[in-house]
Amino acid sequence: MTRETETPSPDPAAGAAAPAVSVIMPVLNEERYLRSSVRHILQQEYAGELEIVIALGPSEDRTDEIAAQLAAEDPRVRSVANPTGRTPAGLNAAIEASSHPVVVRVDGHGMLSPDYIATAVRLLEETGAANVGGVMHAEGENDWEHAVAAAMTSKIGVGNAAFHTGGQAGAAETVYLGVFRREVLEQQGGYNVEFIRAQDWELNYRIREAGGLVWFSPELRVSYRPRPSVRALAKQYRNYGRWRHVVARYHSGSINLRYLAPPAAVCAIAAGVVVGAAVTPWGFVVPGGYLAAVVAGSLPAGKGLPLKARAQIPVALATMHMSWGWGFLTSPRKLARKVIASRRPAPAPAAR
Repeated sequence: MTRETETPSPDPAAGAAAPAVSVIMPVLNEERYLRSSVRHILQQEYAGELEIVIALGPSEDRTDEIAAQLAAEDPRVRSVANPTGRTPAGLNAAIEASSHPVVVRVDGHGMLSPDYIATAVRLLEETGAANVGGVMHAEGENDWEHAVAAAMTSKIGVGNAAFHTGGQAGAAETVYLGVFRREVLEQQGGYNVEFIRAQDWELNYRIREAGGLVWFSPELRVSYRPRPSVRALAKQYRNYGRWRHVVARYHSGSINLRYLAPPAAVCAIAAGVVVGAAVTPWGFVVPGGYLAAVVAGSLPAGKGLPLKARAQIPVALATMHMSWGWGFLTSPRKLARKVIASRRPAPAPAAR
C-alpha cells in the first residue's frame, strides 16, 4: 500500500467536485444478501465517482456466481481473490486493488442508507477525522432475527456502545465498518491480518495512537442482518469475546469495564450454580437474579414486536452475554502471543 494520494477536501458550498470513493467488501458465503448490499451502494445519492471491489473468500454457496453477475452488469463492480477467507486479508486485498482517496468498508450483509457515502465524505471534511462511522442498525426478517436485533440495539444487550444503540456525535474508540482517508490506511499498513475478528477495533486503536481522530455520528446508518440461529449467534459472540481479549493483550491498557462485564457475569453465574448445588440453595440467587434482569430488560427492548419475537429476546441476550464472556475467558494466550509476534512499530503521526 504505497500509492500516493491526497486528503479528500470536498467543499460542496464552494462547488468543488466530490472526491472519488472506493467501496471495499470482504465476503464469504453471502449469497443471501450480497446482491441487495451492492444495490444499496450503487444507488447511493452521491455525485462523485464510485467503484466497488469485492474480495471473494472460498465460499461454499453462490456468492462467487452472484459477484460475477454483478460485475457483468455494472463496470463499477469488480472482484479480487481472498484465498484465506479471512476478513482482514480480504479488506487489505480490496484496498490494494482500489484507487480512490476515500475508502468505505461495507460487509456483504450490510445495507447502506441512501445518503451514507455523501454524509460520510462531508463528515470527513467537517471534522478532519481519519475515520468516520455510525450506527449498526440491526434489522430482522423473522421472529428470531427481530429478537436478536432488539437485543443488539439495547443497552442491556451491548452496554453503552454508541454504534449499536445510537448517541451524540463525537470522538469514539471505534466505529462500525468505517469510512477512511486512504492515506491513513496506507500509513497504518492496512488491517492487521492476524486479527481474524476485532480487526476494526484494533485498527482504530492504532489510528488513535498515531494522533488520528475516529468520529461517530448517528447520521450514518447501516442496516445489518443478524445471525439466523442461536448457534450462529453464539459462535459470533464467542469469537467477539475471544478476539477482544487478544486486543487487550496486544494493546495493554485498551480494556475497560464494559468489556469485563460479560466474563464477570459468566464467573458469577457459574460460581452461584456450584454453590447452590453443593453448599446452599442461596447460591442460586446469582443466576436467578441474572435471569430476572434479562427478562426485565427484554420488556422495553421488545416494545412493538410480535409476541413470538419478544419471547425470544431473553434467549438472545443470554446467548450474547454468556458467549462473549466465555470467549473472553477461554481466549488462549498462545493466540495473543502469535499476534504479538507480528507486531510492527507504530508509524509516526502524520505531519499537519
